[in-house]
Amino acid sequence: MNMRKILLVTTFACVCLVSSSTAQQKAQDSSAVVTQPVRLQTDEEKRAQNFFVELLGQGLWVSANYDARFGNRRNGLGGRIGIGAGPSDLDLFSEEENETPIIFPVSLNYLLGNGTTHFFEIGLGATLITGQDGGLVGTTSFSYRLQPLNNGFTVRAGLTPVFADGEFHPLFGGLSLGYTF
Repeated sequence: MNMRKILLVTTFACVCLVSSSTAQQKAQDSSAVVTQPVRLQTDEEKRAQNFFVELLGQGLWVSANYDARFGNRRNGLGGRIGIGAGPSDLDLFSEEENETPIIFPVSLNYLLGNGTTHFFEIGLGATLITGQDGGLVGTTSFSYRLQPLNNGFTVRAGLTPVFADGEFHPLFGGLSLGYTF
């Protein structure tokens, strides 16, 4: 074979090899787009923020709260802070007239879940009670949370054991209704 034929065959082989490689890459790219679910970038980067009203729970009586994740994610570590009111002794049937204390629940919580809508919340916090019978109450949270991926109605329900003045109340619970944004 002369040099011209060798050069022509080598060039042809290189062109075929490059064309084949490019076609395979395009096929892989197009199949990846079809087979992988499409998620909006804002859904992945948006941190969950909630406003909710809680009955009993870590607010001890009734409270309005703000809750958010610390990072740009739907689950993981976050915190809540709130303000509420109610009787400091939590005795619904007491005939004593006490002043209505202001209640400030604050806690850290961790949401376990796949980052879509259903979560299990574990939390630890403290609730400051002002007024005549005021003080500090330790709180925990073991709750289910339904939190939409985007804006919408949210609900929380679960056990929120409390401890104060040497007493522990493991079967204290709470219910929250609110809005995720």
